[in-house]
Amino acid sequence: MKKRIFIAIDFPSEILKEIAKIQEKLPEFIGKKTEIFNLHLTLKFLGEVEAEQIEKIKRKLHEIKIKKFKAEIGELGVFSSKFIRILWLSLRGCEKLQKEIDEKLADLFEKEKRFMGHLTIARIKKIEDKKKFLNLFKNIKISPIEFEIKEFKLKSSILEFKNPKYKDIGIYPLEN
Repeated sequence: MKKRIFIAIDFPSEILKEIAKIQEKLPEFIGKKTEIFNLHLTLKFLGEVEAEQIEKIKRKLHEIKIKKFKAEIGELGVFSSKFIRILWLSLRGCEKLQKEIDEKLADLFEKEKRFMGHLTIARIKKIEDKKKFLNLFKNIKISPIEFEIKEFKLKSSILEFKNPKYKDIGIYPLEN
């Protein structure tokens, strides 16, 4: 049986509280803010994968030897100001880990063409006044938030009507 899986970093509760404060500052829109309990940084999306291949992935991920490191949540952004659908926060510092994951899984999955560390904090369906929204959005000031990355996870994703449900299926601590 196949599972929809990805590799991600979860955030400590104090960081999630800070992200929630940022979400509170967002201008009005029709759509949905990402639930705090679902926030994560996707390092690599693997898609629908057979159970036996998941075991290979787990073994390969255990081979990764990287020390704990600091990451930083930076600016707020959108992918396109013409067609606003996703609001995100940038996350810097995870590039080395992402490249290492790509290398370890290169014989099973295609490498990422372009990795941009970001957290999706809201999904937009409609904005009444795009110009006003962008002006308010661009004026939201956030201070960089630094924190330590101590582990990464292999997760399964079950798509449900309202929210996806994520389940940890492998936890990979980083070295001291």
